Amino acid sequence: MGSRTTNFKVVLLGEGCVGKTSLVLRYCEDKFNDKHITTLQASFLNKKLNVGGKRVNLSIWDTAGQERFHALGPIYYRDSNGAILVYDITDEDSFQKVKNWVKELRKMLGEDISLVIAGNKIDLEKDRHVTVSDAEAYAASVGAKHIHTSAKQNKGIEELFLTLTKRMLETQQTTNTGSQMAGSSASTRNASRRGVVVVSDEEAAAQQPKSGGCCGGSGDS
Repeated sequence: MGSRTTNFKVVLLGEGCVGKTSLVLRYCEDKFNDKHITTLQASFLNKKLNVGGKRVNLSIWDTAGQERFHALGPIYYRDSNGAILVYDITDEDSFQKVKNWVKELRKMLGEDISLVIAGNKIDLEKDRHVTVSDAEAYAASVGAKHIHTSAKQNKGIEELFLTLTKRMLETQQTTNTGSQMAGSSASTRNASRRGVVVVSDEEAAAQQPKSGGCCGGSGDS
């Protein structure tokens, strides 16, 4: 019997121009484009990793940051296991918008969704408008981890996704343990609701989309 892979859905949320797409492309494909091309809709990339001997496949959904997209948000994040809330350290308003997203996610999904907040563009440290202490204090207050990143310099990105993956695995383990105590039927209901799927390598290969879910070259710089 082959190794088993745990699939997690991760969504990136935040204002336009904060660098969501750049973070995903740097993490999944080690690419960076200085030019800003707006993401007009949600798209996704897959990333496979091994965490503590556990095989994990992340379906990473990159979403548009425009206000008009906000109403569509629930379509993309309602079955997510984790979320990365991205803001630009030079833009105070983008940090305030992160707070709105966190409130919405907690309201819709409670503690089931694992959260990590990314303070992006640390290559522009001299133009910082969000203090490190404020950002970290806020993250701690909502049970999220705060990590500074730079897609341009490739800093903090591996840590960002690895931290979130570890949190999702911990949540899954806690949830599964509680469900087993409550009975197998509860476990089945919970797994379905949370969108956590464990499949064999053979099944995973059969389920892969033909063309992949590539973001292409569009995105936030």
